[in-house]
Amino acid sequence: MMVAGDLFEKSTQDPTFLIKIVTGDESWVFAYDPETKMQSAEWHTSSSPQPKKLRLIKSKEKVMFIALFDIDGVVHDEFIPPGQTVNGHFYVKVLQRLHDAVRRKRHNKWQGEWFLHHDNASSHTSLVVQQFLAEKSIPVITQPPYSPDLAPSDFWLFHTLKMVLKGTRFATMEDIKSNAMAELQRIPKEAFHRCFQQ
Repeated sequence: MMVAGDLFEKSTQDPTFLIKIVTGDESWVFAYDPETKMQSAEWHTSSSPQPKKLRLIKSKEKVMFIALFDIDGVVHDEFIPPGQTVNGHFYVKVLQRLHDAVRRKRHNKWQGEWFLHHDNASSHTSLVVQQFLAEKSIPVITQPPYSPDLAPSDFWLFHTLKMVLKGTRFATMEDIKSNAMAELQRIPKEAFHRCFQQ
């Protein structure tokens, strides 16, 4: 409640608060992720025999994807190399690339103040990450534990991206990456605006 109240107060006191936020997270993208029941639904008459459906499961082939975005769209994204663990040292490198991307792509944020919003994963809260953020003077918006509804990557971006990819089989890691990137680029700027307003 304290964190939500603080965020609400900041957003009412500063009309540019939402514009200053860069948020994101990591998520798996699978070579095959079955359609939802609603996506695979078929229309039948009442006299039609019940269709037989196989129980499908996600593939073991997958790649981890990081997306960091703001109210105007994706600021930085990358795929994590196979076998790479997302720990504090790796995440610092991601944040350095984000820092450079903000400077290149978001001049208004670079010249003023911008806030980083990520969850409380151990890789995000490690000492090396805290030191990097302090050195670069990047303030972090507090994320209360177990509150994915405050993280736009959890309640909107990854869900939106994965729903389009469900039911499609990708033969190679490169296919997964290229299709995920293509779908990410199709998300219009207005959708990012709506997400932040929600």
